[in-house]
Amino acid sequence: MIPFTDEELLAPVTAVIDKVRPSIALDGGDIKLISIKNGAAYVQLSGACVGCASSGSTLKYGVERQLRMDIHQELTVVNVPIGMEDKIDQL
Repeated sequence: MIPFTDEELLAPVTAVIDKVRPSIALDGGDIKLISIKNGAAYVQLSGACVGCASSGSTLKYGVERQLRMDIHQELTVVNVPIGMEDKIDQL
């Protein structure tokens, strides 16, 4: 169980997103934090990352790995497809 509220996770998760953003930008993409809910960071990839076959690996082995190293080992990342920003409960 993650010992932080979603509100307490906002600042550190944002910092990690900002930390990995330059790596994602090198390939022409970007990442945006949509929400944090129940210990999951809901993010949206954009730019060259949309439709890229490596985007799942980027989220799992890049973003999620960094969140787990920097904040807590049980954090997860969920990709929010474009147009689903208001429907994260369905993901």
